[in-house]
Amino acid sequence: MTTPVHEPAEGTTGTHQGRRALVAGSVGNFIEWYEFGVYGYFATIIAANFFTPDGGGDAEALVKTYASFALAFFFRPVGAVFFGRFGDRIGRRPTLILVVLLMTAATTLIGLLPTYATVGAAAPWLLTLLRAVQGLSAGGEFGGAVSIMTEFAPPGRRGLYGAWQSFTVALGLLAGAGIAALLATALSEDALHDWGWRLPFLLTLPLGLAALWLRLKLEETPSYRRTTRPRSPAAEDGPGTVPVADAPAREVAKAIALGAGRLMGWSAAGYTFLVVMPSYLQSTLNATFQQALVATVVANVGFAASILPAGALSDRIGRRAVMVAGSVLVALLAFPLLGLLQDPGASTAAKGAAVFAAGAVVGLMAGPGPAMLAEMFPTGVRYTGLGLAYALSNAVFSGCAGLIITEVIERTGDVDIPAYYVAVTCAVSTLALATLRGDDHRRALRD
Repeated sequence: MTTPVHEPAEGTTGTHQGRRALVAGSVGNFIEWYEFGVYGYFATIIAANFFTPDGGGDAEALVKTYASFALAFFFRPVGAVFFGRFGDRIGRRPTLILVVLLMTAATTLIGLLPTYATVGAAAPWLLTLLRAVQGLSAGGEFGGAVSIMTEFAPPGRRGLYGAWQSFTVALGLLAGAGIAALLATALSEDALHDWGWRLPFLLTLPLGLAALWLRLKLEETPSYRRTTRPRSPAAEDGPGTVPVADAPAREVAKAIALGAGRLMGWSAAGYTFLVVMPSYLQSTLNATFQQALVATVVANVGFAASILPAGALSDRIGRRAVMVAGSVLVALLAFPLLGLLQDPGASTAAKGAAVFAAGAVVGLMAGPGPAMLAEMFPTGVRYTGLGLAYALSNAVFSGCAGLIITEVIERTGDVDIPAYYVAVTCAVSTLALATLRGDDHRRALRD
């Protein structure tokens, strides 16, 4: 016996609550990725302000900056477990309120930190501490945001609703890049390095207060409310999913590992093309700061343009078909796209088309990804399970992207390292995505 297709209980709270859930979930996610984008876009400036000890070079400082970037990602799995258990036990709403408070406070404080020139070696440690707090709160954000979006989704629209999580990733990265580009244009280089870089971090405070207000107005999801009442015995589930009854730890762990494998291509390609690119273009291809930011904005526009259509398409033809297409295209196009960027004879229009296409193919994975994860776990472990799968994938394949690419290029001189990194991870991810069941998008979420 299988779970009924489009069970009426799912999404019965109406479109008003569904839209409110989208906004409340999206705004916190927007803030998270806005900040992570800003940190990546200002990596070279942060390196000069916080990670340049006496005698240290620019490359050394940039590697240390990305090490701090990676450290925050490795705190994400801890946050996913800690806040995930709260979200599965006491509710999605109170947990998401706490998460956005922590993220807002940590990000605002980064904008107020003294630099290495002011307090010496304490500066990088203080920055790293706040990055760890951000990592913890970010680890709790994804699971809760995707849970409320998909649990409030009307029947047949779970892929589209879940895609809003990825769409706000694109919006956050675009906002960060836009603010960075605006400041780079409006301020002198000295002003930008001295105090201008702080402004994007301080802007998080009003954004966080708006997110808090929206989440205070949010109701608990129907799926979570149903789990507080007696439930019928578990239905039979397919491969790669956790049984409803009891959700044994071994099965949960298996699903988390499989989910992380399905996401690794998205994680690696997303951060390589959308966040690490500015520093790569500057340090390896000698682009200016403004040129690198423009290229990144174009890539993120391509990313944003494909996410919602990909999520909606996955509601019609399935998550597997759309996500496998995305991972295969990234693996095949990685070297040609990077080669075009490296070609000094290529036109600006051709390079713009290349970075737009790079972002768009990543969006094919990012659109259906949240709903795919939500469908792998029952309500009692959904917040924890999907959050941890996502956090582990991001910790290893996103958080380390800048560190790995920068360090390996520095050691080998091979400017094709980003293409190798993206192609290999997407090839492995394709194998994991092939295990998806073709009709998961038609089944109700498991209670």
